Amino acid sequence: MNLTLGQKLIRTKTAERHHDDGDGSSGGLQRSLGLFPLTMIGVGATIGTGIFFTMVEAVPKAGPAVVLSFLLAALTAGLTALCYAELAGRVPAAGSSYSFAYATVGEFAAFIVAACLLLEYGLAGSAVAIGWSDYLNNFLSNAFGWEIPAYLRSPMFVSDHHNVHFNPGNFNLPPVILIAMCCILLIRGTKESATTNAVMVLVKLAILIFFSVIALTGFDANNFTPFFNPDPDSGFVGMAGVTAAAGTVFFSFIGLDTIATAGEETNNPRRNVPIGILAALLIVTVFYLLVAVAAMGAQPSHMFAGQEAGLSVILQNVTGQAWPALVLSAGAVVSVFSVTLVTIYGQTRILYAISRDGLIPKTFQKVNKRTLAPVSNTIIVCLVVGAVAGLVDATFLWDMVSMGTLTAFIVVSIAVPVIRAKQGPGEPGNFRVPFGPYVVPGLSVLACLYIMKDLSPATFRVFFIWMGVAVATYFLYSVRHSRLNKAQ
Repeated sequence: MNLTLGQKLIRTKTAERHHDDGDGSSGGLQRSLGLFPLTMIGVGATIGTGIFFTMVEAVPKAGPAVVLSFLLAALTAGLTALCYAELAGRVPAAGSSYSFAYATVGEFAAFIVAACLLLEYGLAGSAVAIGWSDYLNNFLSNAFGWEIPAYLRSPMFVSDHHNVHFNPGNFNLPPVILIAMCCILLIRGTKESATTNAVMVLVKLAILIFFSVIALTGFDANNFTPFFNPDPDSGFVGMAGVTAAAGTVFFSFIGLDTIATAGEETNNPRRNVPIGILAALLIVTVFYLLVAVAAMGAQPSHMFAGQEAGLSVILQNVTGQAWPALVLSAGAVVSVFSVTLVTIYGQTRILYAISRDGLIPKTFQKVNKRTLAPVSNTIIVCLVVGAVAGLVDATFLWDMVSMGTLTAFIVVSIAVPVIRAKQGPGEPGNFRVPFGPYVVPGLSVLACLYIMKDLSPATFRVFFIWMGVAVATYFLYSVRHSRLNKAQ
């Protein structure tokens, strides 16, 4: 059947066909993940990122009210998590919100969502790896009295939100090493990677409890006064600072999306993926608020700006000793490894799903017959993520990750009423968004837009340029190579 261009843009895949695609030449992904490792993938992708790094970026905007920023981000993520939970039960496939969009609002919208996810995961992997460098340097300094030379832990291109400065001779080597280690682990196979991640996540939770207990011994309620940012020169007075900081920290909730990317490798996905998403959200929110309150109570808000390895410095100042900072830095090195690992994992699975649908070249869907991992896909992703991490600073990356995440979350929320209309209420026992198909998804969209409005103009400009590249790619390549062309 010959379709018009308009019909091609809105053609959809049924939930069942997400499991049957591919040409059979390269095998498929294997179901090897249970509920616990799946939940740990979500926790591993979130806890650590927001707490270890973005306090430095977020506190100067919101002041002590950064606690509200985490709550606002958690509320928005929670609304969207409910939407993810229902869609993951209905479309338990690799690709997360890309697959959800393809099954509901059509191929073109799905490709745009895919572009957002690539922006989200790729830049998140780079930004997190960059932050790892600070904690590694802090650990080496406290443990051995040696620091990485500045030119080997500084980026070549530095942005101050207005201009980009070029520093020839600089290269941030530690994050590149981290990404290379993640690449080696990921190409060995999903089950091995998930087990390693679960161990690292448990270490991470123990370290954050350790931080909170010690930091609370130096708690000073005066550090929460004034609660909101009072500085008019900052441009973030009152609630404007809270929402701006919420946009900065929001990217740290992409772990929920990472769980959904693993739907095709999960045992009993219709049950385990929704439970894993909601369990990870609860764990993440509790730990974020605990550590944020402890950190703000132990240190005045003005000290966070520009602070390297901030949580380690807080412990050193509270105790007057180096060993707590040494323990925390060591834990952060392990923690951020797990964040980077699952972020790159999510990126490769999204590319796998897009390639299987014919919208990008077949290289990204080839699976190694022995390890059942998409090896070429993983290597390409790590090369790109590593190049960005080695050459660019993290200042600008945080907001770009949030923009991609928020856009994908909006589409996921819209997909809920659409798939309800197409499939009906669903099978008995499957998770469904409470209060009908419109209330929670509608609130999720509004919350995402509320946070998005305070992202910087530069973020919007770069985002629209990226969207322009995605649209051009779709019309020049994807629409003609779509696997649905063969079926229709």
